[in-house]
Amino acid sequence: MDRLIDGALFENMVKGGAENLYANKSVVNDLNVFPIPDGDTGDNMYMTIDSGASAPDDGKKSLGGVAARIAHGMLLGARGNSGVILSRIFAGIAAGLRDLEDADVCTFGKALQRGSTEAYSAVSVPVEGTILTVFRDAVTYAGDRIEEGSTLDTYFTDLISELRSSLERTPELLDVLKEAGVVDSGGAGLVYIVEGMRMAIDGGEIVRSSHDGGAAKKHIDVSTFTEDSELEFGYCTEFLMRLQRSKTDIDKFDINEFTEFLKSMGDSVVSFRDGTIVKVHVHTMTPGQVLNECQKYGEFLTLKIENMMLQHNETIIDNRTEFHVEKPRRKFGTVVVAAGEGLKETFRSLGADAVVDGGQSMNPSSGDFIRAFDTVNADTILVFPNNGNVILAAKQAAKMYDKADIRVIPTHTVGEGYSALSMLDVDGKTPDEAVEEAKTYADGVFTGFVSPAGRNTEMNGVTIIEGDYIGYSDDIVYSDSADKCEAAEILCDKLDAGSFDVILLFSGKTATEEEAQRLYGILQSKYEDAEIIMIDGGQPLHDFIIVLE
Repeated sequence: MDRLIDGALFENMVKGGAENLYANKSVVNDLNVFPIPDGDTGDNMYMTIDSGASAPDDGKKSLGGVAARIAHGMLLGARGNSGVILSRIFAGIAAGLRDLEDADVCTFGKALQRGSTEAYSAVSVPVEGTILTVFRDAVTYAGDRIEEGSTLDTYFTDLISELRSSLERTPELLDVLKEAGVVDSGGAGLVYIVEGMRMAIDGGEIVRSSHDGGAAKKHIDVSTFTEDSELEFGYCTEFLMRLQRSKTDIDKFDINEFTEFLKSMGDSVVSFRDGTIVKVHVHTMTPGQVLNECQKYGEFLTLKIENMMLQHNETIIDNRTEFHVEKPRRKFGTVVVAAGEGLKETFRSLGADAVVDGGQSMNPSSGDFIRAFDTVNADTILVFPNNGNVILAAKQAAKMYDKADIRVIPTHTVGEGYSALSMLDVDGKTPDEAVEEAKTYADGVFTGFVSPAGRNTEMNGVTIIEGDYIGYSDDIVYSDSADKCEAAEILCDKLDAGSFDVILLFSGKTATEEEAQRLYGILQSKYEDAEIIMIDGGQPLHDFIIVLE
């Protein structure tokens, strides 16, 4: 077994970790503490590490160079709390390997310890019994056992052994895990990653398969463009192009001038140079002319052209530059996170400048936030994550962004975000005053949820039956019923909804209009003194979201 890790081996290890996590991510997803089918830790961690494993080659082959490239890719792709923590682990590892051509076991072990320190520093209030604990315990244990004859084999044997042992101990550190009868999902994901890294060490080259992340395959209905149709929208044209020295002076290739050409040929232009690779996306009526011009500089690595009359769902290119009509710069701007067309439209009507698609079970990445920031031309941008699992990614994006003062309001629910944004008045305020005012409004509401139960269990004295509907708030279950409206009614009673002036009811994607109207009628008859507002939120996962103000 080798004693040195170089850039090629480390990259293969990360790819192996991503592959093994992908194969087991449903197991990680199912370890969610709360008994609703919203587990997404495995997906978040996979998309995070895959962003690093898929980061474009920048030509740097040293261990330090490869580690930096992978860490940067993970930084942009980090999703959810576990994903952000994972990205910080690899950022710390990269810092520990900076400027190194290769590393022995002792040096690599110290880099992993630095990764643990970096991860802890990224969390304002570290919680023991999570991925943080599992990784710290493992790197400490394995590091203490390194001796003169240690190899990668002996180090990873110790590392994986303690990862598993620490993971098994997590329920003893967190009562919520013990009550649910599960181990920490983030820690479990980390075990699969490190086991995959070990497989790469043992087995050599990892061949990465193509994953669609569980998304449904596109179905193109060619009948929508007939022999009598006229091309109206043009073609969605995307490609990766490798610049060729035989065709152009690569050092003098001007991406800005190249982009101006693309803008003259169409709209929705995306262009980005990463080393000698150029990424392009453009909507154009004449893709042939675009390709002919671009081929003067290099050759295509990938190429896709779609008639947008047939397919409107375009593929998004990572690390992109988008071009928008620039709005006048203002003192304040707002970015919110929401899922469901009705919810997103509600936030837009409240004045949100940008709405990032996401929330429970579909957490946006740091890169998603950065792209949203670019669309808001303001000195200070207030960000409302509206989900506890999104706050870290928002804060990480804020640290990475230097074009505006980004202030993250730690809203944990759409109810908190709704109240804060609807009441906020930034006129004449400093950024600090605006943030404090937003926090005050967010703290003054209660948000309840009604969702299907994913398993049989008991929480807070409530017997939960799989397939029933549970009503809960702040992760405390208050009701269980085979009828979603009854679960919502009991929840409102337990939350003392009658003592609030306004009851806001967001009906979800899986709630029928008849069910929404029935619950609306129940609330109106029970709480005559309150103003009942019903909105078709269209949100996934939650049949009803009830906001009490």
